Amino acid sequence: MSIPAGVDELTPEWFTKVLSAPIDKVEVIDAHSGTTGRARVALRSPADVPETVFVKLQPFVEEQRKFLRQIGLGVAEARLYATVGNELPVRAPRVWHADHDSADGSFVMVLEDLEASGCHFPSPSDDGILSVAESLVAELAVLHATYAGQDLGWLRTPSGMRRKPEDTEIAARRAQFIVSAVEQFADEMPAAFRRLGDLYAERSLEVVALFNEGERTLIHGDTHSGNLFVDRGRCGFFDWAVAGRGPGMRDVAYFLCNSLPIDMRRAEEAALLARYRGALADEGTTLDEHTAHEQYRLFSVYSWIAAASTAAMGSRWQPIDVSRAAMVSTTQAIEDLDAVGLLEERLG
Repeated sequence: MSIPAGVDELTPEWFTKVLSAPIDKVEVIDAHSGTTGRARVALRSPADVPETVFVKLQPFVEEQRKFLRQIGLGVAEARLYATVGNELPVRAPRVWHADHDSADGSFVMVLEDLEASGCHFPSPSDDGILSVAESLVAELAVLHATYAGQDLGWLRTPSGMRRKPEDTEIAARRAQFIVSAVEQFADEMPAAFRRLGDLYAERSLEVVALFNEGERTLIHGDTHSGNLFVDRGRCGFFDWAVAGRGPGMRDVAYFLCNSLPIDMRRAEEAALLARYRGALADEGTTLDEHTAHEQYRLFSVYSWIAAASTAAMGSRWQPIDVSRAAMVSTTQAIEDLDAVGLLEERLG
């Protein structure tokens, strides 16, 4: 079955094939391109199909397509949705169709239109963001407990993001994002920003190796508020492009350090970590308090790396005001948690 190269190929005939139902008319309500191409599409059909769907496909600009082919994000997400999208134990968009071609990097996903389903999309400034956090840690515990210790042979990390601690070339490319962030922002940030930036630039291979220590499970990998939705009070997750294997605390720390207001994180992080541990226990998985806290400190570093790298790219990956706010929050988190001290202790 063909994989559409653009929205003009999202035809009634194509939808008829992938949905196995007659589609009489297709209307593209909205379409835009960033990291991927995205379109909200209305369908007219006598069959029992959704009135609207959300389609992710290749970016509309060739330069961005080339970038996405190099790192493999679209292919990785389409593969995950096709394999387990409708089996995930957490709320995620319903998958109507997902396909990819690893050879040329093409992909397409036809997903539930979350807006039409009545979901809303949280932001750090929302009055109810603490309730989102409480739901998020409970949902993540279910996800992490479900896949703990499993082989996950179907999972493929995006080709451009695979962690190979021995690969100095990959390490150098990743470190360059942080070098750029230090050059651009260190003078206006707390001292921990430059300390961590310099340490990571010098010893990125060793830092990345620490992120893989401990029991691993399926992790979403990118749990900032922009990849979340709320459905009748339940936190859900979309944009699974960087899903991988790792300690579950990485997902928890990513959100708490990136997307909770600083004062709220300081006041609530202990309770939220306890809630996560309790939800894990309910699922038969044990995580002791000391290990959880030390993992949280460590993965605050991962959250900072992601935010600082994104901010270093200006508005190419996210609007700069969003990425700068995340960078400020994660920098304060690493300072509060003495994450640099932890790294220095662990690395020797």
